[in-house]
Amino acid sequence: MQGVDPAWLPDEAFRPIGTRRTLIRGSGPLVDTVHGEVAEACGRFGGSVSRDSAAAPEPGPYDLVLELTGTEGGETYTFGRGDGRTTVTASGASGLLYGLFHVVRLGEAAFHGGDRQREQHAPALALRMLDHWDNVAVHPVMGQVERGYAGGSLFWADGRARGELLGRVRAYGRLLAACGINAVAVNNVNVHEAEARLLTDRIGEVARIAGALRPYGIRTHLSVTFAAPMVLGELPTADPLDEAVRAWWAEATARVYEAIPDFGGFVVKADSEGQPGPFAYGRSHADGANMLGAALEPYGGTVHWRAFVYDHRQDWRDRRTDRARAAYDHFVPLDGQFAGNAVLQVKHGPMDFQVREPVSPLIGAMPRTRLAVEMQATQEYTGQQRHVCWLGPLWSEVLRFRPDGVPVADLADAMVAVSNVGDDPFWTGHPLAQANLYTFGRLAWQPDADPGAILDEWIRLAFGPGPSSGLHAVLDGSWRTYEKYTAPLGVGWMVQPGHHYGPSVDGYEYSPWGTYHFADRDGIGVDRSVTTGTGYAGQYSKWWAEVYESPDTCPDELLLFFHHVAYGHVLRSGKTVIQHIYDTHFEGVEEVEAAQRVWAGLADLVGPARHARVAELHEEQLRSAREWRDQINSYFLRKSGVPDAHGRRIY
Repeated sequence: MQGVDPAWLPDEAFRPIGTRRTLIRGSGPLVDTVHGEVAEACGRFGGSVSRDSAAAPEPGPYDLVLELTGTEGGETYTFGRGDGRTTVTASGASGLLYGLFHVVRLGEAAFHGGDRQREQHAPALALRMLDHWDNVAVHPVMGQVERGYAGGSLFWADGRARGELLGRVRAYGRLLAACGINAVAVNNVNVHEAEARLLTDRIGEVARIAGALRPYGIRTHLSVTFAAPMVLGELPTADPLDEAVRAWWAEATARVYEAIPDFGGFVVKADSEGQPGPFAYGRSHADGANMLGAALEPYGGTVHWRAFVYDHRQDWRDRRTDRARAAYDHFVPLDGQFAGNAVLQVKHGPMDFQVREPVSPLIGAMPRTRLAVEMQATQEYTGQQRHVCWLGPLWSEVLRFRPDGVPVADLADAMVAVSNVGDDPFWTGHPLAQANLYTFGRLAWQPDADPGAILDEWIRLAFGPGPSSGLHAVLDGSWRTYEKYTAPLGVGWMVQPGHHYGPSVDGYEYSPWGTYHFADRDGIGVDRSVTTGTGYAGQYSKWWAEVYESPDTCPDELLLFFHHVAYGHVLRSGKTVIQHIYDTHFEGVEEVEAAQRVWAGLADLVGPARHARVAELHEEQLRSAREWRDQINSYFLRKSGVPDAHGRRIY
């Protein structure tokens, strides 16, 4: 598509395949996709491709063989090299597609270096999904995409599906498949009237989007409102135990599958931030999820029920109520009550995608319930794609965390990320924010992968070898840089209310949202200990509960999340809390300045359009980082009365 950045699948990435002789064996729609990719590359670079759906090829003149060996739907593939050729085999067509992209990632290395033992590759998680918070109609407050920082929706424009631009939706499916994502929810979890109708009389629009994504193995999901029988069906109730309500959902779901036979299922936000839910009828969240699960079960569909349920009308004077406790308190008593096709979708932290917060204690606390871990690729609280903030290390830390001896990744049935993509020519607004989308997909496929190696992989695919070291320097560590110049030691939420961009230390301090730091003249932080605080620390397994209970054992990076401490409290670094705040905010700005200089030196190694966009955004990041530094440091100097030990200028 002219004028659209190819992200990590530029033409050049296919040169190693496009210059060689390839045989493709197998049939079916996804095999057709594989053939089309190889044929296009060969047409561009001079190679050749043959198709054989009958007998397995004898050793011959082929450099690459892509072979479908069965009719199963699995995603596993094997890769190896011997007898002078590279071979990918898969028993399912999805596996063959992923095997092709494996060869693309390897590049020339797939065809050199002698024989390679056959190695099997399989995703650790069966479902790897993106949730789009896209609105069909432009919302007066939320806009086209809620928390969207890359332009308008890929799917919707002028109140309807983008029929004339479905080619770009297909290209999007290609990008997602290339990094291992296999499902997309195409509308906002905050479902308004226009989006509600997608379930019924507008399902044909969803079907067209599904048709554009299907050639790359992407299944389509839909966010639905729990109150749909009342909003759309003119029923007087949405009670999940009411037989008329259950029948309405069964009929609506049957019509969805008539239009989209491979439909993935529903995503539901209920009893959260004003969205309707089963609490209105005295029912549990298991009752609500199981009603939808029953409607989906005959078709193999899944309901993703979000655990983001808390009191958003909290009295800031009430220190007994703790938003961090809410998901655990609501859902742990329901363990074992959810249907087999109901997946509880849990944010990776107990609050809301802050730059630093602990892993949610709900993860690992419900062994009899299927679990999806939800990340946020869209950078709502991490610079809104105006700042470089590569989140791979954050996500990797979450996935490797062991709630009770077992990594989070091994406890999950699925990984979900809120999408950071829009109709911007660079897909993600900030060209370097593409790294977050790619990294999420690759970690969802292999959660124990080295995020630094994934970053290098993306850089090589998207930019070629020239700027690799410089780009790595700009991106690697950018999450910790962002943390340094924003909120310290896990305290969070020092952002402008509403849009969440830029500093406002007390912006949420006296609000009903339950997001406080409790800074006073003596200290800062929220006491979440069992002994003297809200008791949140006790929601973890015994070992972690003991670690978090005391300021002496709590990790410094989470100290203020769990404890209210004096400004003179000494960290493991030997610095006091107040000096740490001063130092990190100065360091963060210096690191942004250094990254800006590195990027400026890459002007001859990356395309001019991408370089100009990133350079422009670097200017905004530096302006914002300085604003964060000056506001945070000035606030705490005035609050504490403790001067900076180095005598730097604080206002």
